[in-house]
Amino acid sequence: MILGKLWRALKAQINKIANLFWTADPIAQMQYEYDLAVEQLKEGRLGLEQYRALVERVSRQVASDRSHVASLEAKVKAYLQAGDRETAARFALELQKAKGQLTENEGQLTMHEAAYQNNVDKIKHASSKLSKIKAKIHEYDAELKLSKAEAEMAKLAQSFEFDVTTDFGQIEQVIQDKIGLNRAKARVAADLSGEGLEDVKREQAMEKAMADQALRDFEVQLGLVTPATAGVAEAEKELGPASREAETQKA
Repeated sequence: MILGKLWRALKAQINKIANLFWTADPIAQMQYEYDLAVEQLKEGRLGLEQYRALVERVSRQVASDRSHVASLEAKVKAYLQAGDRETAARFALELQKAKGQLTENEGQLTMHEAAYQNNVDKIKHASSKLSKIKAKIHEYDAELKLSKAEAEMAKLAQSFEFDVTTDFGQIEQVIQDKIGLNRAKARVAADLSGEGLEDVKREQAMEKAMADQALRDFEVQLGLVTPATAGVAEAEKELGPASREAETQKA
């Protein structure tokens, strides 16, 4: 009884391992079964060819028997017409035997032809099923690869979620911290740039006045304005309309 339990346990483990290999690569398993069926079909076709040779041999025998029967019939008729009944009777007996042999061989030929045709139909049907199985294997292989790709894409899409619990989320947090630090540095620099601001403004005003003077000199050189009108224009620009009116009343 103990040995029986051990044996059943061992068979269970062997079956477990077999199922593991069976399900590890189902496409390869289907291809293996297909290849076995193809080999069996090849063997069946070879046997069918040998069987057809038998049918052909029986067919030749039937043809020979028919020729022999026809020959005997002709001889019987000839001897009867010649009045030789004894010889005609002898050939008539031989003809009777030949017809019996012909009938038996024709029966054998009919049986073998039917069996051969049945086997041909079976092999054709098996070949058709194998073609469908081959197409199904390619279809399953493509679907299996596609499903694996979809599963990987789904997993990849999930890993791309910018959640703090994922690697991408943690990396994003580090990037945001660096961006915040850089912005803080820029803000501190901007706040500290107020020191010496008046000096900067005065320097900018001086550069503007020098630029205006350079422009007036350029206009004088081109004859666009005269030195006198340039001075008046500058005065008007500096005094403004209200100041010009006050100066006119004083005059």
